[in-house]
Order: sequence, then structure tokens, then C-alpha cells
Amino acid sequence: MTILTSTIPAPTAARYHLGGVMRAEWTKLTSVRSTTWTLVLTIVLTIGIAAITTSTEAGHWAHMSAFDRLSFDPTSSSLTGLLVGQLTIGVLGVLLITAEYGTGTIRSSLAAVSNRRLFLGAKAATFALVALVVGEVVSFAAFFLGQALLASPAPHATIGQAGVLRAVAGGGLYLAVLGLLALGLGVIIRHTAGAIAAFVGVLLLFPALIPAFPMSIQNAVAKFEPITIGSAMTTVNTHLAKGTPPAFSPWEGLAILCFYAAVALCIGGWRLVRRDA
Repeated sequence: MTILTSTIPAPTAARYHLGGVMRAEWTKLTSVRSTTWTLVLTIVLTIGIAAITTSTEAGHWAHMSAFDRLSFDPTSSSLTGLLVGQLTIGVLGVLLITAEYGTGTIRSSLAAVSNRRLFLGAKAATFALVALVVGEVVSFAAFFLGQALLASPAPHATIGQAGVLRAVAGGGLYLAVLGLLALGLGVIIRHTAGAIAAFVGVLLLFPALIPAFPMSIQNAVAKFEPITIGSAMTTVNTHLAKGTPPAFSPWEGLAILCFYAAVALCIGGWRLVRRDA
């Protein structure tokens, strides 16, 4: 009697491809309620704060000093809500990975995709696309709504003016890259509260400590802060407001932010490969 046997080869990393893993990450991303609520919160807060800020400044225009009028930037004013949007998109970036560690589903994810570098790359690419689309939508929506609310005699901007399109599009890019930075911190720390605390510390607490140092150190360090870079990316008016630190050009700042995010993701990827889930 002859017994026929068949051997089914175990899946290997070579069988995986980026597109397939990204589809799996998209399914995980869209099947969690926290993703939807966080994105909705990002949209509502960013656009809502833009409406409040521009309406208030339009009403106070007649009482502004000559310097305040000279440094007034209607584009930047309508993008003020990005200061809050950066926090919510950062929280989402952290939760994207720490939630898997918290629930233990990271083991299933890594069992399905044994190539951990591919796993992290697909997760980062999927989130980057989502964050970029949402970031650009809220940035352009906030701009157009804000300009509509800037009633005469307060000046308003149009998308065709020099530097305006760059600033508005830069707002969406800023949110997307910050989200990747937060994702990198989440992979490194692997704990939701700790990663969010680290992200907020980099974004807000560290800049709050800089004024304690001499002015020469403040000016040298402040321009490397993400929040300073974001301000430069979303600003059109070249007249600096009082107390505004020197900053890199928008594209130089974007390159530095991308470097921060890349370093965080690389360190996180190294830890992901070297340590057990």
C-alpha cells in the first residue's frame, strides 16, 4: 500500500509584498473605532479653531497696532487649528502600534507577516497616506473657511497669491510627518501613555523649557523644534511677529521633520527586529 503525502511549504518572508501587507494594515486601521473618532476630532477641531480665530481677528482688526497689522498673516491665521490637529494625529500614530501591543494582537500580526521590517514599513506607508489625505483636506478646508470669515477691512489671502498654496499644502504635509514621528515613538516605547507623553514632550514641553536659556541658545535650538518648523511651513508673511525665533525655510524645515520621523522609525524598527513582541 502506497501512502501519498504532500508537503505544503511554510510561508516565507519572500512571499509577502508591500501592497498586500498594506491592504491588511488598511483593514486593521479602518476597523477600529478610535481611528474614526480621532480623525473626526482632527477635522472638527482644526476647522473649528480656524473659524474662531479668523472671526476674532476680523473683529479686532480696527483696534490692532500698526506692527500687528504689518505682521498679520491671513493664511497662517486660518491654519491655527493645525496646532491642535498635530496632537490628535500624533495620538492616532501612537495608537496605531501601541494598541496592538496593549491587546496582544501584535503577536498575530507578526505571525502573519514574519518580515518585521516589511510589517512596519507597510504600517507606516498606510498611515502616511491616510494622514496626508486628512491633513490636506483639513488644511485646505480651514484656509477657505478662514478667508471667507475675514471680513473687510481685514486683509484676506487667495490660493493664487505667492506662497499661499505652498503654506496650505505644507500644513497637510506637516501633520502627516508628525504622525509618522508619533508612530516611530510608539514602536520604540510600546506603551500608549508613555509614547503620547514623549510625543507631547517633544512637541510642547521641550519648547516651553527653551526660554530658560540665554537668547543665543534659544535662537540656535528653537528653529529645530517641530512647532517652529510647522509655523514656518504655514506662514506667508515675511514680517516676523514680536518674539518669533529665527526659522528654517519651509522646505528645509520639512526635510528636518522627515529626518526626525525617519530616525524614530529606524530606531523603532531596530527594536522591533531585535526584541520579542
